[in-house]
Amino acid sequence: MSAAPRLEAAKAILADLVAFPTISEDSNLDCIGHIAGLLKDAGARVEVLRDASGTKANLWATLGPDAPGGLVLSGHTDVVPPGDEPWTGDPFVMEERDGRLYGRGTCDMKGFIACCLASLDLLAAAAKDRPVHFAFTHDEEVGCIGAADLARWIESRGLSPALAIIGEPTEMKPIEGHKGCCEYRAHFHGTAGHGSRPEDGVNALESAARYIGKLLELREGLKARAPADSRYDPPWSTINIGRLQGGAAVNVVAARAELDWETRPVVPEDLDYVKDGMARFVAEELAPAMRAAAPGAGVEVEVLGESPPLTPMPENPARELVFRLTGANAADVVPFGTEAGLFQAIGMACVVCGPGAIAQAHTADEWLAASELAACLDFIAALCDDRAVG
Repeated sequence: MSAAPRLEAAKAILADLVAFPTISEDSNLDCIGHIAGLLKDAGARVEVLRDASGTKANLWATLGPDAPGGLVLSGHTDVVPPGDEPWTGDPFVMEERDGRLYGRGTCDMKGFIACCLASLDLLAAAAKDRPVHFAFTHDEEVGCIGAADLARWIESRGLSPALAIIGEPTEMKPIEGHKGCCEYRAHFHGTAGHGSRPEDGVNALESAARYIGKLLELREGLKARAPADSRYDPPWSTINIGRLQGGAAVNVVAARAELDWETRPVVPEDLDYVKDGMARFVAEELAPAMRAAAPGAGVEVEVLGESPPLTPMPENPARELVFRLTGANAADVVPFGTEAGLFQAIGMACVVCGPGAIAQAHTADEWLAASELAACLDFIAALCDDRAVG
């Protein structure tokens, strides 16, 4: 298939993928089933791995030999909600206008998946001596939950792919590092009372405020821990307070509160610094103070998702591969997180490189330039000619 027909095929596949409204809170099974069918038709060995709820699934597929090494092409199937801002069209009906492909997920990141699926004939022909794997996941947007499960499954199966390309939108530029993204929800259990006698209850919102205060103290401490050679902006690990909810009325002592917060570590040790610091504060100060007034009061912390940083490595064959294919001679770091750190943690050399610009992700009227789709297709064609495959 020549370049122009392949581009049209990729557009058609992308339109089909966009039509599956795979918002993270909803099921992605229909989308995964559609992708599985295309891969099976191309001769791939496909495994659909459902989560504990049975409503979500990862997909792992392989072209070529059952052998160690090889390459993983990775992408997530979930998308963020359309949001409150108005769209000019239906978010889940792809439209092409002025060289742009509009629709939720076109850029982040169904465009990359569409390019992989439109190139299956090339990838199948190239995968002679080394396998080409496909890792398409659920729930990346809410904590890389699917990729964490998939990484554990890969290890449990004794699989050992050598390289991974994660196709997040980077305008086809190689990215070798990013901060981690670790998200938590703290539940505060107090006791209600009349607002005229606040000392008779345990105010969950006040406990949450003390918890936030400790987070802000640790946030300042992280600034002093910034690695001297950090390439990030800001150079240190961060903490953000995202959502606080609780209470029933202005004249009632709040019995319940819920706090969402995140930290984005530059290095794994900073995550330990934050988690250990908060655990000690809760165990030694906050929880005892709450229980002194009401034995049943306390704090529970729920892990929403923990995605480790992608650490730049002195030797990275995945990065060197992308250098060869794109002509780039330097790789950058980015502030947003991806699933790459999870794959790096189980031994793969990883690089992030995919079509589209992150500025278009998560926006109303999200779009992907058709030229970016074409560039990604050219990249995969060059990959199939490279000695890293086949």
